[in-house]
Amino acid sequence: MSTPAHDPLDDPLARERSHLAASRTALRAMREDVEALDISDVTANWVNAAVLSRQIDERIKALADLSDTPLFFGRLDYLHAPGAERAEGAGGERFYIGRRHVHDADGDPMVIDWRAPVSQPFYRASKKDPMDVGLRRRFGYTGGDLTAYEDEHLSDPAESSGTATTSKLLQQEIERPRVGPMRDIVATIQPEQDEIVRSGLGGTVCVQGGPGTGKTAVGLHRVAYLLYAHRERLARTGTLVIGPNRSFLHYIEQVLPALGELSVRQATVDDLVAQVEVRGTDDAAAAIVKGDARMAEVLRRALYSHVTVPTEPVVVVRGSRRWRVPAYELEEIVRELLDRDIRYGAAREALPQRVAHAVLVQMERAGEAPDDRVQDAVARNSAVKAAVKAVWPAVDPAKLVLRLLTDAEFLAEHADGLLDEDEQKTILWARPVRSVKAAKWSPADAVLIDEAADLVQRTHSLGHVVLDEAQDLSPMQYRAVGRRCTTGSATVLGDLAQGTTPWATRSWAQALAHLGKPEGAVEELTAGFRVPTDVIAYASRLLPHIAPGLTPVASVRENPGFFEVRTATEAADVVAACAELLRSEGSTGLIAADARVPELAEALTAAGISYLAPGEETTRETRLTLVPASLAKGLEYDYVVLDEPRAVVDGEPDERTGLRRLYVALTRAVSGLIVTHTAPLPPQLAE
Repeated sequence: MSTPAHDPLDDPLARERSHLAASRTALRAMREDVEALDISDVTANWVNAAVLSRQIDERIKALADLSDTPLFFGRLDYLHAPGAERAEGAGGERFYIGRRHVHDADGDPMVIDWRAPVSQPFYRASKKDPMDVGLRRRFGYTGGDLTAYEDEHLSDPAESSGTATTSKLLQQEIERPRVGPMRDIVATIQPEQDEIVRSGLGGTVCVQGGPGTGKTAVGLHRVAYLLYAHRERLARTGTLVIGPNRSFLHYIEQVLPALGELSVRQATVDDLVAQVEVRGTDDAAAAIVKGDARMAEVLRRALYSHVTVPTEPVVVVRGSRRWRVPAYELEEIVRELLDRDIRYGAAREALPQRVAHAVLVQMERAGEAPDDRVQDAVARNSAVKAAVKAVWPAVDPAKLVLRLLTDAEFLAEHADGLLDEDEQKTILWARPVRSVKAAKWSPADAVLIDEAADLVQRTHSLGHVVLDEAQDLSPMQYRAVGRRCTTGSATVLGDLAQGTTPWATRSWAQALAHLGKPEGAVEELTAGFRVPTDVIAYASRLLPHIAPGLTPVASVRENPGFFEVRTATEAADVVAACAELLRSEGSTGLIAADARVPELAEALTAAGISYLAPGEETTRETRLTLVPASLAKGLEYDYVVLDEPRAVVDGEPDERTGLRRLYVALTRAVSGLIVTHTAPLPPQLAE
């Protein structure tokens, strides 16, 4: 009897590679099926055809197979047959967990979306609570090739009593060198992160997280999860991710498309309130006052000061009849609208209809039978329109803000009891301005105009908003964001220790109140997955000075990372440190005080080292980014050279803000940090 030849599929790794290849083939077939759709006979008109064609295009993009992105990263083997008390999908079945759902020609799943309920144990199951999972397998990849796997037998009594061990593949994935934009963390989500990601759509969540705790990634994955769980609702209401600047948004923009989500809009707060051209700036004192929540009441008072009590009757002529609405009745209508506290513009639109209704009541008493068409005609009557214009005039939000900032008497009248004289002088413009277009509006002015516009006409509300780096927003900016989710919910992400504006948030309770979500739950992430132990320990020396009482991040990285503080005598020493780090795989960031960037740029060019600006995508050939400290927030690099910490601190208007900026700069490294300095280090960094 002959011995059968060895079957390569007896090798577990070969079997998994075979399943990966089959899954990729199935995904390609799913995409080809969509591409082959013929909609010519199912659309009633060109509008329907255009909408359906766009939906098909989006579906095709969502089914793209990214060659360097693993299609699945884990496997779950359940133990028992399904029962009423068992999790959905349990039954001794095997599920591959990936970024999106993939099925074969018969509709049977080959890869389960990580957001599906049956995938949850991949993130939550433990030896203490195996959640009916017998085996959890993690896969390791090199590029797009499956090269390793690692098993956890969660329900094996022989292994349940041992001490927990860190997954090597998980650690490698966290520490994998990064070139290019931010990537998703779907393969490395931890239980405490997963709880936040899967929390319900109805509630607002605020995530306080130190550097490297994954708060930004958690927020983005939460959007992806909500779109999966509530797709129809969010398709109607919309979603939005708000970041601090364009560089940051460019850095994170590929995360959601990698998860198959293409419909999420991204913007900065300045984008949201861009109703005027911003060409000016405020000093810190003026920006603080303009950003204070008290300005909302100043604006409300100023707006409603345009409403006057009627003193004359309205006489409407229709044919041979004259209908007179006395002044006292007009006053009652106006006061009733004011008491309802509806938007200024909505009340102004309702006023002529209310006057017309009063006329129709008189007509009915006189024996006539007017209908709605008559009421609309009366509302458009020239006498009614003239009365409305006199009593409740139209107000342009930008003109209202311009008058407040240029008319001292007007500001004093409406800021009485809210802003003191010094605060009023701080925000008044020194010179008069001819028009809205001629004004040099600042970012804070644009927020005031947005507030005034909302007082006139309600801002459209979205289903869900993610607000990242939220600690830097002023109360008025929080209100601007809150207007975009009045009927929806929000995910607020930030770190109080990284607040680098003079108006930075002091507590999340205050921030949520300004956002209009005081009931929001505050969650804290303290496990650091990105920043090495030695680096975060050094940076945490600043915490008692910048955020007393805040829990320091505890790095869970087994690799302590590379960390060194060096004395530099000239820019060439800084360039040499960059060249040293560039010999390692991955990206390198040179972070420096904004004022020192030109000198360092010149030194890099003289040394023949090419570099990028923040927001430009790193490549294999150019892996160094020169980063002004003011733009470092939210970015990360495998290695960082931090130039002249003292200059970073001195570049801010006060020491506390400067130390917070330094804390941000110190915590951008994933694998190694070199601090170079000529001037003495800030004393707060001493042991």
